[in-house]
Amino acid sequence: MKNSKIFKLFWIPIFIIGFVLIILGPRWMLVDEPWLLDKVANEETLGISFDKLFSNDINSTLPEYLRTIYRFFGLWVTFIGLLFLNQLLMFDLTKYKSRKMIHGVVGMLLVFSLYLGHTRIPSSPFIYLMWFFVVIYLLSFYASRRMNRTQQIPH
Repeated sequence: MKNSKIFKLFWIPIFIIGFVLIILGPRWMLVDEPWLLDKVANEETLGISFDKLFSNDINSTLPEYLRTIYRFFGLWVTFIGLLFLNQLLMFDLTKYKSRKMIHGVVGMLLVFSLYLGHTRIPSSPFIYLMWFFVVIYLLSFYASRRMNRTQQIPH
């Protein structure tokens, strides 16, 4: 029973991260003005309001360009989430190498996302979500290390 709890502590956080990414991705793809989902942070980064930015004739095609970029971003986020869930299903999680690979990929995504978030959009509410991901990632990492030390893998 104990090894089952440790195993769940390993995979449930990675599942949550993947699932949340699958939920967030389509939001950026389906919303008509996705740049407004994070309006305050985006306007702060730009140093200008969207109303003022779009009012300039030279920027008349900018909304369509942003829509396209955000749709690609949403697609990317969705597929990253699907890949995380796929890793949980396809890898032999009883092997330390498999768990190490999953943690390596998820860890790099979190580190670079936090870096970009804090340097490019520091007032974004998504930074709080990323820090939540870091906390549950660390729980998963701890469980994996504990599974490795005690060799308590569920069958």
